[in-house]
Amino acid sequence: MKQLEISLLPEQCHDEHSTLDSIRKKSGIADLSGVRILRKSLDARKKPIHFNLLVEVYIAENVPERDLIFDFKDVRNAPHAIIVGAGPAGLFAALKLIERGIKPVIIERGKDVRERRRDLAAITKLNTVNPESNYCFGEGGAGTYSDGKLYTRSTKRGDVQRILKLLVKHGADEKILYEAHPHIGTNKLPQIITAIRETILHYGGEVHFNTKLTDIILNNNEVIGIEINGKDVLKTKHVILATGHSARDIFELLHHKNILIEAKPFALGVRIEHPQALIDSIQYKCDTRGDYLPPASYSIVNQSLGRGVFSFCMCPGGIIAPAATAPGEIVVNGWSPSKRNNAFANSGLVVSVDTKELSAYQHLGPLAALAFQQQVEQQCFAATQSLQAPAQRVLDFVNKKASSTLPDCSYLPGLQAHKLDDVLPSFVAASLRDALKAFGQKLKGYVSNDAVMVATESRTSSPVRIPRDKETLEHPQIKGLYPCAEGAGYAGGIVSAAIDGENCASNVFKQNNI
Repeated sequence: MKQLEISLLPEQCHDEHSTLDSIRKKSGIADLSGVRILRKSLDARKKPIHFNLLVEVYIAENVPERDLIFDFKDVRNAPHAIIVGAGPAGLFAALKLIERGIKPVIIERGKDVRERRRDLAAITKLNTVNPESNYCFGEGGAGTYSDGKLYTRSTKRGDVQRILKLLVKHGADEKILYEAHPHIGTNKLPQIITAIRETILHYGGEVHFNTKLTDIILNNNEVIGIEINGKDVLKTKHVILATGHSARDIFELLHHKNILIEAKPFALGVRIEHPQALIDSIQYKCDTRGDYLPPASYSIVNQSLGRGVFSFCMCPGGIIAPAATAPGEIVVNGWSPSKRNNAFANSGLVVSVDTKELSAYQHLGPLAALAFQQQVEQQCFAATQSLQAPAQRVLDFVNKKASSTLPDCSYLPGLQAHKLDDVLPSFVAASLRDALKAFGQKLKGYVSNDAVMVATESRTSSPVRIPRDKETLEHPQIKGLYPCAEGAGYAGGIVSAAIDGENCASNVFKQNNI
C-alpha cells in the first residue's frame, strides 16, 4: 500500500471504474488492485478544470473495509441523563452517552421524521405553520431539512472523521469521508436520522416525541428534574440542553427563571437565488457545465459600510424552503437533494448584526437580538399577509427600483414583489446593496435581474448565548445543566453541533463520575 497525489479530469473520475483505470494509467502501476480515496477536491481556478485526489493504492490485495465499529453498550439499566432536542447535537450526544454506559433519554417537542413530513407539506399547501412541528422542530432538528452539508472549520473541537463515520454507519454514502465539501442531501437525511434513532433504542436509550420542555426544576441551583408538557415531571441530575437556535421559548424560560443568558451577535438578510446555469457559467467560465462537473457553488464575503456581508449555506441545485416556526412570520432557508439537480442555486446573503446596534431593544436585556430578529420576520409576513415571501429582482434592488415582475423561483409558497427596503432594517438593506456591487465585480453576471432576493434569511445562528464553563461545559450557575450546540451559541452546522453534543455527553460522564 502507498499514497499518491494525482490530478484527474472530471470525465476520468465520474465513477469508480473510470477513477481506478485512470489512476492505474497515471501511476504506471499495472497490477494495481484497488484504490481508497482519502481526499478529493475540485480545482476550477483555471482550465482544464480538474479534481485533486489523495489516494491509497493497493497492489495484489483487496482494499480493506473501513473501520465503522463503535463501542455501544447496553444501557437499559444504566444511570440516565436527559437530552432536550433530537437534532444533530442531541442525537450524537445520545450515541456518546451509550458508549460511556449512560442511558440517554431524549425528549423532542416535535414529531418523528415520518409524521413531520405532513406538517411540512401543510406549510406549502395550506400556509399553515405548526409551532411544534416544522422545518426547525422535530426529529433531526433543522439539520434534517437543511441540505446536509457536512463541512466545518471546527476541527479543534473534536474528531470530524468520527462524526462522518457514524453517519456512514447509519446509511450515508462513503464519499462524505473524503470529499472536500461533503454533502448528504435532504432526500437522504431522514432515513439516516431514523437509523440513528433505531440504534439509540436498540441499546436501551429512550426517545420521546411530542414532549416539550416547559420547566427546569432546581434545588440550590442544581438540576433535580424537568417539567414536560406543562404537567409531568422527569427526575434527573443531568440535562443536555440541545434545543436549537429557534427555540425562543427556552430562552424566555431561562430568562424568567433568572438563569444567565446573553444577547449574541448574529446575521440577517435574504436568500438570493440564481438559475444554476448562470452560476455554472460564472464559476466554470463556460457556456454549459457538461455531464461530469458538479453544479457550481460559491462563497463570497465583503466588508460593506462597516459590517460583514457574506454568503451562507449555499445550495447548488437547491430550493428555498419556508422555515418559520410560528404563525405570522416569514423565514426562509435553503436545501439541496443529494444529486443537486434542481434548476436553481440559492444562498443566504446576510449582514452581521451587532447587539450594540439594537438600541431600541436594549430594555429587553439578553433577549434584545431575539426580539429584533422576530420583528423583522413579522414585518415580512405583514407585507404579504401570507407565507408568500416579499421579493425583488437583484438588479432592481441595487438600483432602488420596484420590480414589476419576478422571475421563476423555487420557493413553493410563492413570492410577492416588494421593495425590500420596506421590510428589511435600513442598515441591512444598505449593506446588502453596497456588497452586491462588490460581488458583481468579483462574479461577473451575479448582479442580474435573472436573480431574485427573497426575505428574510434570519436563522443563521442563535441570537442568544447560554454561557457555560469552558472546562466542564456546565452552566456557570446551574450544576447539571449543559448548554449545547447551536441553540446555546456554540456550533454552526450539523458536524459542529454533533461534535458539541458528544463533548457535552463526555463531560456528563467525567464531571459526575457516572
